[in-house]
Amino acid sequence: MQETTKSINGVSKLRRLNGILYVRIRDWLQIRARALRALTFFIAFVPSFAMAEKAWYPLDVDVWNPPFNDQRQRDQKVYTPLDEAQQIWRVRVFIPHLKDAYWLGVNYGLIDEARRLGIRLEIYEAGGYDQLEVQRRQIEDSLKEKPDGLIIGAISSQGLNDIVKMASDMGIPVLDLINGLSSPDIAARAAVSFWDMGNRAGLYLLRLQKELGKPMKVAWFPGPRGAGWVAAGDAGFRKAIANGEIEIVASQHGDTGSAAQAKLIEAVLEEHAADLNFIAGTAVTAEAAVKILRRRGLADRIKILSYYYSPGVDRGIRRGGITAAPSDLTVLQARIAVDVMVRIIEKKSFYKHVAPMVIVVDRNNIRTWDASTTLAPRGFRPIFSINE
Repeated sequence: MQETTKSINGVSKLRRLNGILYVRIRDWLQIRARALRALTFFIAFVPSFAMAEKAWYPLDVDVWNPPFNDQRQRDQKVYTPLDEAQQIWRVRVFIPHLKDAYWLGVNYGLIDEARRLGIRLEIYEAGGYDQLEVQRRQIEDSLKEKPDGLIIGAISSQGLNDIVKMASDMGIPVLDLINGLSSPDIAARAAVSFWDMGNRAGLYLLRLQKELGKPMKVAWFPGPRGAGWVAAGDAGFRKAIANGEIEIVASQHGDTGSAAQAKLIEAVLEEHAADLNFIAGTAVTAEAAVKILRRRGLADRIKILSYYYSPGVDRGIRRGGITAAPSDLTVLQARIAVDVMVRIIEKKSFYKHVAPMVIVVDRNNIRTWDASTTLAPRGFRPIFSINE
């Protein structure tokens, strides 16, 4: 009887031990599972810029001297931003849209620089270049909250001048980002001259025409009519090709949505496909043209040139579908804009008109060129506020 009791007690102890081990193993696995889920969330949802930081400075820049001059008189300087802001300033940013990767690069540069400096930043996109009234309303509503500064990528060079003056009268500085505002009341401008962009694209085309040794016919798609950057790019492009045997057989203005540009390209090809040598225009034009020319069997005969950069243009150059494109270093323009605004708010020295130097990218230099100056990281999604 005593042996039986000992046996039962031994079994009971073994069962209790198994139960304890089971609970501990279960708890250990649950802890590890939660850690794995947290790691997965971090990898999936934390933007790549938060996981790996690379300094973008010091940076060679053009500084307009005097500021805002139309003759493009510039000095070359080296730009180094602030280490951090003195306090969490409230800055509002207004851009035309996020329908193409150009403005996604701007979005990334704005957000990442605001994060680095430690300021609050909110971004508002109007929905397209035909939405001037939306952008006006967005800025007017923002002024009611009296932010510390405004950064504006304008839909229209003249259509916001009264609002810019209103902000200036309220003591709120306005920085002109990329597109060009004609207002005399802006505090600063961070913008590559799109005259330079169009001109560099045109000079590249002129060199190809002279190497070819015969006349060239081009269809030109500069972008939406009325935007300051489009007028500047158009003027620069036409100036560059004026001394060559290059004829613009068609010039079409339109919104930089892919559907709008594809429609314009198809219409031009219906009339000029037989004698066209090049399609030149916006990054969206170039991206759409790659598919259209391939579908029509014209990719070997009609070449493509963009006058600014995007991920699609980058892929096109690497794969041979797009010949070349100048880059205005979009991400760096956005970073500079945020830093300049903080300098203005903190009453520190700043360049009133500054921008990175334009570079032309083609298959000869694309392998060594730093694309992070222009393109958002792969997988980046729009972010509209930080440090709120």
